[in-house]
Amino acid sequence: MTVDDRFTRDFREAQDDELLGVRNEIITGPVSDWATDFSHFEPEWSDDPYRIQDDLRQRCPIAHTGRFGGGWLPVRYEDVAAIAYDTENFSSRSIIMGNFRPPVDIAPIGGSPPISSDPPFHHAARKLLLPAFTKTNVSRLEPATRAFCHALIDAMAGQDEVDAARDYAQHIPVRVIADMLGFPPEDGPQFRRFVENTLEGVNLPPEERIEKMQALFDYLLAQVHDHLANPRDDLTSFLIDAELYGHKLQPEHVTGTMALLLIAGIDTTWSAIGASLWHLAQHPAELARLVAEPGLVPTAVEEFLRAYAPVTMARLVKHDMQFRGVDMKADDWILLSFPAANRDPAQFQRADEVIIDREENRHAAFGLGIHRCLGSHLARMELRVALEVWLERMPSFTLADPAAVTWSSGQIRGPRALPLRIG
Repeated sequence: MTVDDRFTRDFREAQDDELLGVRNEIITGPVSDWATDFSHFEPEWSDDPYRIQDDLRQRCPIAHTGRFGGGWLPVRYEDVAAIAYDTENFSSRSIIMGNFRPPVDIAPIGGSPPISSDPPFHHAARKLLLPAFTKTNVSRLEPATRAFCHALIDAMAGQDEVDAARDYAQHIPVRVIADMLGFPPEDGPQFRRFVENTLEGVNLPPEERIEKMQALFDYLLAQVHDHLANPRDDLTSFLIDAELYGHKLQPEHVTGTMALLLIAGIDTTWSAIGASLWHLAQHPAELARLVAEPGLVPTAVEEFLRAYAPVTMARLVKHDMQFRGVDMKADDWILLSFPAANRDPAQFQRADEVIIDREENRHAAFGLGIHRCLGSHLARMELRVALEVWLERMPSFTLADPAAVTWSSGQIRGPRALPLRIG
């Protein structure tokens, strides 16, 4: 049996075991009370989660729902942080809250290491990837990223109205991640479908979800086959050749990490870019200041990340326990809302305001604890460069139609449609 054949066999067996666990539990529908029946897939959450989070923070800092098989939603910074740092009581074996809980024996590796990994495996799996995401390595990607942003704007030349999400933000991280993984850049439209299927399709009927997820697995496996036949200097070849504890990575570890980089590295960043442009389109004084003071952009980036943090992660309770006065059961979900933590007035002054020159800004947009985003340097670079180029080339813009702006649902929030009027 060749390496290629073994990789395919082991990969298929692992994915079949995981997909067979998908269950059909209806998790959407009108919410009766956000304190006792929350669902982050409802339109009112996608449109404005901050109003809901502020209300919960006042009357019920840890909300509960019977949906998803049972789950909890802390909205205070101190509670989010406590859970994020507590790996003894909370597992990361599944980070997408939905209608499927992976079996307990998938830990400590999980389906997408290292983000789905628990200690002690997590440390080794994360350390393996760190060199690729250092500031030095990320800086090498900046010239190509900047040139690509200019090319995207060149393609919009002469248009009075553009969709800054569809035509700009959504392309930038796709190109960067494709280059890092050694995937064909023309496959970008497929990547966007994979993102939406993975993060927004958790309530699909099991057979449909399996079909859509299988498309992602098939794509990743095809890329592995191509890299086995044609090794090159990229992250995919690195993962295929890498070793942990003296052994090559298991096939499901390789593809799980590839899926993590592809999915998490794309939607989070394009959401942050889009939300930043959405904000500036409605605040002409702040827009004019950043155009006049481009050196302020890195500081503004941090504030946009705080105020419009795109990422919410999930945890699973390891055993029956009490936390901050609520009785949690084994395998209850925890929806770890970093956006809510970033808007907590107990942690940030004027927490509900966007202050583009905020000096002290220890936000949680990249997470807290051992799973803090290892690609934070990359995301910051992409967001900064995307804004710098846009402001240089498009210094005046407003929302073309506020009602036409749409937001993604689920655990990554960002504009899916963002029509802007230029000039």
